[in-house]
Amino acid sequence: MLWHAGTIAPQVALAYIHTMKRKILIHPDPRLKKLCDPVADMSDELRVLADDMLETMYDAPGIGLAAPQIGVLHRVITLDCTAQEEADQPLVMFNPEIIARSDEMSSYDEGCLSIPDQFAEVIRPAEVTVRWMDRDGAEQEDTFRDLWATCVQHEIDHLDGKLFIDYLKPLKRQMITRKMQKLKRELARG
Repeated sequence: MLWHAGTIAPQVALAYIHTMKRKILIHPDPRLKKLCDPVADMSDELRVLADDMLETMYDAPGIGLAAPQIGVLHRVITLDCTAQEEADQPLVMFNPEIIARSDEMSSYDEGCLSIPDQFAEVIRPAEVTVRWMDRDGAEQEDTFRDLWATCVQHEIDHLDGKLFIDYLKPLKRQMITRKMQKLKRELARG
């Protein structure tokens, strides 16, 4: 999940994590590194999952959430990259796949609720075309630019067991992982 542009203190972020509809996993957790299974057919259970993910994403507050971040290893993501002053535009994608990428690249300071209060510049294609199944089981396709493109790529990466820190140099990645291990120890102590 990507954070909204404004950051919040780690203590506040952790309070959110524990009061959301679904608990968000914190890195390192082996479930965050697993390849997710495709969704075969739409079901009411999957629609409830999507609704829970949207609620969790908005409560975080975040602009994207992937099912493995809540411990569900299915290819499901939710997104909403609208500005805070705009009306929500939630998007739910089942089995999303990138079918085209631009040669033009863009850079964003990415963050993730599975890696609270850690941010790093990640360079990705500026535009991507994605195909997915909607909550009614219909195939959809659209092209995303700017923050929407970054967000959808970030969330699809989660479905493939990849985190934004995997794009960083090893030393920076290790430093962030150590911080998360310390955070998890502090959380376990209560």
